[in-house]
Amino acid sequence: MTTIANTQAEPAVISLSAFVQDFGNALRDAVDQQNPPVFHAEDTCPIRDAVMDGLLRAPFPAQREAVQAITALLVDQGEKAGIINAEMGTGKTMMAICAAAVMQAEGFQRTLVICPPHLVYKWRREIKETVPNARVWVLNGADTLARLLQLRELVKTGCNADAPEYFVMGRVRMRMGYEWKHSFSHKLISGRSSDTGEFYAHKVLACPKCGTVYRDAEGNTCRSEKGLPDQRLACNHTHVDEDGAEHVCGEQLWTLLRKESLKDKRKLVLDGLKQLPTIGDKTAERLIAAFGEDMLGNMLSDNVYEFTNLMDDSGNMVFSDRQAERMERSLAKMEFSLGQGGYQPTEFIKRHLPDGYFGTLVVDEAHEYKNGDSAQGQAFGVLAAKARKVLLLTGTLMGGYADDLFHLLWRANPRRMIEDGYKYRNRSLGGAVMGFMRDHGILKDVFKTTSGGSHKTSRGNKSSQRTSKAPGFGPTGICRFILPYTVFLKLKDIGQDVLPPYREHYVEVDMDGEQRDAYDTLSTDLIAVMRKALEKGDTTLLGVVLNALLRWPETCFRAESVRHPRTGEVLAGALQQYTDSELTPKEQRLIDLCKAEKANGRRVLIYTSYTGKQDTAHRLKTLLSAADLKTDVLRSSVSTEQREDWILDRVDRGIDVLVCNPELVKTGLDLLEFPVIAFMQTGYSVYTLQQAARRSWRIGQKLDVDVYFLGYANTAQTACLALMAEKIAVSQSTSGDMPDTGLDVLNPNGDSVEVALAKRMLAK
Repeated sequence: MTTIANTQAEPAVISLSAFVQDFGNALRDAVDQQNPPVFHAEDTCPIRDAVMDGLLRAPFPAQREAVQAITALLVDQGEKAGIINAEMGTGKTMMAICAAAVMQAEGFQRTLVICPPHLVYKWRREIKETVPNARVWVLNGADTLARLLQLRELVKTGCNADAPEYFVMGRVRMRMGYEWKHSFSHKLISGRSSDTGEFYAHKVLACPKCGTVYRDAEGNTCRSEKGLPDQRLACNHTHVDEDGAEHVCGEQLWTLLRKESLKDKRKLVLDGLKQLPTIGDKTAERLIAAFGEDMLGNMLSDNVYEFTNLMDDSGNMVFSDRQAERMERSLAKMEFSLGQGGYQPTEFIKRHLPDGYFGTLVVDEAHEYKNGDSAQGQAFGVLAAKARKVLLLTGTLMGGYADDLFHLLWRANPRRMIEDGYKYRNRSLGGAVMGFMRDHGILKDVFKTTSGGSHKTSRGNKSSQRTSKAPGFGPTGICRFILPYTVFLKLKDIGQDVLPPYREHYVEVDMDGEQRDAYDTLSTDLIAVMRKALEKGDTTLLGVVLNALLRWPETCFRAESVRHPRTGEVLAGALQQYTDSELTPKEQRLIDLCKAEKANGRRVLIYTSYTGKQDTAHRLKTLLSAADLKTDVLRSSVSTEQREDWILDRVDRGIDVLVCNPELVKTGLDLLEFPVIAFMQTGYSVYTLQQAARRSWRIGQKLDVDVYFLGYANTAQTACLALMAEKIAVSQSTSGDMPDTGLDVLNPNGDSVEVALAKRMLAK
């Protein structure tokens, strides 16, 4: 007899990304019917295409579509703000310049660009190379206040520009406020004291315009500015004219504080000359003796390229071709302070330029303005309110938390936020932020109950509750605040013929025996200490322990003592494992990699994070140089404006390897000369990791790009790398990538990297 079992087949389970791939066309048709998109590829506007065709550099087809889409949103749909969320290396600067050109053709005159300080002159260069006859005003240095005053006069005369106008401002200039000091004249007063009868005569503060003696709130005169209130004062003396009309003097009793006011013109020009490559003390003195500070000062302020073509009395060029080339490259990123006031441009724009004077505000690296309390973020909100349209550029819109987006969206497009009920209450946005987090993010309510012991009449328990945020952004938030206002662009969308292959490699390195034993002992001791502290509700040691476990494998060439941050007590320690000349296993693997790449004619960019007493950058330079690899280190002492030129200068000198902290180059710089990137450490920042990894895989790169992440096996480093990968996957949900499951967007394991890493360490 044969028995047939009544079995039920298991339901097929497929990932969300596979589902979308299989049924994507039907889903798109349904979405198009319910929520018609602003732009389809077939909806191209010929007039806007003609504007882009007239540029000196033509955008790629994918870039052209992105410009068409964002301008359709801002112009045709009348939205206040739009976002270009494009992967690093897709040419966000180019797309923004094209969009601004289209917007100016549509009647939105004048474009204001705010960007990181080291990219100001890159923006100027790119605009000049793209837009015919563009007039670029740099509001970032010496003559910022003078140029703004000139703009105000143009506004008063109603003069319209005869060429496309762009204004570029560095992010550090975006502070609301300025440096000032009290400014009075002095007046001699005399008389007899009513108390002693003695005759007196002394100078007191007075209004420089009408001569009225200044008196404080109690009616007393002041002999000096010491003790005056910390506020800008004005003369409120009222006088009557011949017709009997009353007039208030109103003279401002303060002035801008000019930091350079104590320097004479010669000193200023000398300092400016010595900023240029190939010019030292003796050369600067010789140039001033030959041409005078006035002539050279005018050249540096107004016509820097005339300076590179200086000729002596005999008609010979002062600088060689090589000197002129280096100086021109440097001058493209510099501006000289020959008498600069401390007035902030943002403050001037707020007070003295009319609303809508700037047709479009372009915000480069927009995610940098997400903090609620930062001065630069608040200044961005003011500029966004003054402009008619706002265009945000970013490659990493979200770092994992929903409130990363709140202040950015509020400042760029407050009307949409207010429509959903997120608004000020009692002059605070705190309630709105919490409401946004509850609606679209993840908040964890943690309840803790502990035994309260015996009371006089009963026994009781003690309960507490706290709320903490976790990474994640819900689908409703994405559909409401991201998709309707965002253009997404990936490098793969531009086309394989534009960019070479990009590969990421994880290189797991085994520790040697003694190093492993020392690490295991250190890890065991520190985790035990951290566990005891956490049991008491003390989280002070969390960062100390994790940083030590991440750092020690990199810095085991020094003895380690981990101390309590408050008491100074030694929690654990480890002996020195390697001398200054001995290679750790990871350093040996790195040197092997660099030698192999040098043999193939490829330069390597190495990221390392530790400085100070545990300076891994200096050690790496020493070890790499000893291995016959020409190496240099980019330090933070190189100013942001000079970094690109500094790196190019080292490339000209023939370096094989560049070592730096990823924070120094994570935005804006095109490091095409380094097709190989190696991370010795990554840190916790999703922004920094994503930005730094793509520094050389950008438009213009012709070589294959390889990125290596080196980590010691079975350590906190490998756990940290795995967690960073998880957080990057979550952040990509707001960048147009589809997660494997819908719940991936919500990130149920949503702790910060530090907390998640601590949990993994404690679970062992």
